[in-house]
Amino acid sequence: MTSYHCPDCDTVSPVEAAGWCCPDCRGPWDLDFTASPVDLNSLPGRVNSLWRYEEALPLSAPAATSLGEGRTPLVPLTATVSAKLDFLMPTLSFKDRGAVMLAELARGLSPRRVIADSSGNAGTAVAAYCARAGLDCTVYVPEATSAKKVEQIRAHGAHLELVPGDREATAVAARAAAGAPGTFYASHVYNPYFLHGTKTYVYELWEELGGRLPEAIVVPVGNGTLLLGASLALAELHTHGLISERPALIAVQAEAVSPLATAFHAGAEELLDEEVEFKPTLAEGIAIPRPPRARQILRAVRETGGTFLTVTEDQIRAAQLDLAARGLFVESTGVACWAAAGGWTDRTAVVPLCGAGLKTGLAPGQSVQ
Repeated sequence: MTSYHCPDCDTVSPVEAAGWCCPDCRGPWDLDFTASPVDLNSLPGRVNSLWRYEEALPLSAPAATSLGEGRTPLVPLTATVSAKLDFLMPTLSFKDRGAVMLAELARGLSPRRVIADSSGNAGTAVAAYCARAGLDCTVYVPEATSAKKVEQIRAHGAHLELVPGDREATAVAARAAAGAPGTFYASHVYNPYFLHGTKTYVYELWEELGGRLPEAIVVPVGNGTLLLGASLALAELHTHGLISERPALIAVQAEAVSPLATAFHAGAEELLDEEVEFKPTLAEGIAIPRPPRARQILRAVRETGGTFLTVTEDQIRAAQLDLAARGLFVESTGVACWAAAGGWTDRTAVVPLCGAGLKTGLAPGQSVQ
């Protein structure tokens, strides 16, 4: 195994001996890992999952853990904007890309139990892949989490901890349990193996588009796991000479909970210090008031010449119905990027549809005829 390193204070630790966060500053880990180039011409005939990009991944393909995740369809929706259907994953969300990495890592470390915290989809994915890997799993979620997501987590055999309060309270509760002996904290935020799983989203785009990428890659951002994975992939592809320039990363937040967008447009390098009262939002999966990797997210967007966009609750409702009318039933968090960029005509772009509509149903306040 390779080593963790802390991007803030340069602490280094072997993966097999490390705690879930940097012991010095308590920040998230990055991974000391150098990807090898992926030869586009070698890909036909390879396994039809994200493990076809094995040269770029820090773990070998796990026959015991994989559920065939990845390789989701890319569907044109307008002349310039396409959607990648990442809700067509084994657990119906893009979080499978990272969860399989965490479960395989945990399987190699043989903990007594795995714990995770989530607003729903990451917890569901970790529960499923832990079940596949034969690992005991506990998932912490806010008590207001969608009933369907709660049911899905339980169906995979995970122990469920319903936490009073918001997403941040849930994270605090999970972290309090994470230091117990024999515990592996499968954090999609703090553990960088998750990001190396989500980066396959961009490798798939690169392959599907014949070795090129759109002018803009639009991603929803709460904790930033898809955006940071995309940033990793763009850096690797560019370093290896496989793309000539990096597309702009366009980050989308709900207007009701948009700390990163506020900091970005204020020119700040990290979250602003002032207390802000956030409002409830239909986009529960990205309603993160204080993402631990905020500095990295802001830097990644700026490095590609991207920006932050925000969407209102009415725009989210309209986008969900619009996609459903096009044959795609997507949960309310997953439609945020389409709400922000679906009308673009001036550049090519891809938006991810991250979670299936069956996980939450139609957003409250709307109906279909």
